[in-house]
Amino acid sequence: MWHKLLMVCVLAGPVFACCAVAQERMPGIQLAGVVPKNSAEQFELAFWESIKDSSHVSDYEAYLKAYPKGRFVALAQARIARLRAGAAQAPATAAAPATPAREPARPVAPPPVKQLPSKPAAPAATAAAPAAPPAKPAAGRSEIRDCPTCPSLITLPAGSFTMGNNASDPSEKPAHEVAIGAPFAIGKTEVTVGQWNACANANVCARIPQAANTHADAPMRDVSWDDALQYLKWLSAATGKPYRLPTEAEWEYAARGGTATTYWWGQQMTQGKANCKDCGQPWTSEGPANVASFGANPYGLYDTSGGVWEWVSDCWHNNFKGAPADGRSWDEPNCRVRVIRGGSWREGAAYMVASTRFRYDASVRHAQNGFRVARGMK
Repeated sequence: MWHKLLMVCVLAGPVFACCAVAQERMPGIQLAGVVPKNSAEQFELAFWESIKDSSHVSDYEAYLKAYPKGRFVALAQARIARLRAGAAQAPATAAAPATPAREPARPVAPPPVKQLPSKPAAPAATAAAPAAPPAKPAAGRSEIRDCPTCPSLITLPAGSFTMGNNASDPSEKPAHEVAIGAPFAIGKTEVTVGQWNACANANVCARIPQAANTHADAPMRDVSWDDALQYLKWLSAATGKPYRLPTEAEWEYAARGGTATTYWWGQQMTQGKANCKDCGQPWTSEGPANVASFGANPYGLYDTSGGVWEWVSDCWHNNFKGAPADGRSWDEPNCRVRVIRGGSWREGAAYMVASTRFRYDASVRHAQNGFRVARGMK
């Protein structure tokens, strides 16, 4: 996903002249050979990669605030000038097409730490399969809902599975057996804008702006790990049930849906199975599709691949060496970097594999990050 970029920028009065020479990704070249792993330079590159094709001024403004002396400052300033010039030239008439709504500006301190490690190229997508009716929970599982504005949950029994992937990114290794020791329930979909707004209307959760005309069934995004905990605290108080984030092991157990293949639907990427830029329609670069726009996995869960990245409870570890084998949350004292799972609509097909995992600072909101809920069955 990475490109090495050489920037030469000259300031001439109010005009920035920039020359960018891109070197295409070469097989076998790892990011760690370009900049030191887990370094400030790597984090800056990750930030820039996430916004470099954006059409939103706020994204570039966020970069400039986070990295006022960064390597892409001149290019970010030039992009802002070009976007603002284009907006000023657009005819302001009622018949003019609507300008895409801006995403909320991303917080800038601390800087995001999500890294896009090299992944093997995804197999070519096969033709879309004929539309199928929505999947139902497998035998022994049920759907529950604790209040009218609560997320619907799918109950899952205790069980064992192989977590991780020895043929993918190093952070997903080693593949290891995990035994989920107790039944639990997990959100049928990601938390939606409508469900979040119920908490905001109760004056508990922050009212986080979303793009204009966002549907109530759109996945809630631009929420931090801390924001998610606030919602879960409110939901627990409102229902008397022990709501929480799923552990990383619970999340993957649920996302795999009882399968052991690369994707929950099989070994090959298939169009129409997930909301990502290589995955078929419906897709738009401006935002994720509404929840449940694609088929459910065998456990009856929607959007475990694509849509928005989903926070889980675990502290980030660079790999699974020493990971708990019982499905509990892998935590550390004073941990501020947490795991996100599942990929987003902005990523390609290689990120839709069931084992994909990344990290993000717990206090930072990002327009690609959301979550789904979980709770115990007591």
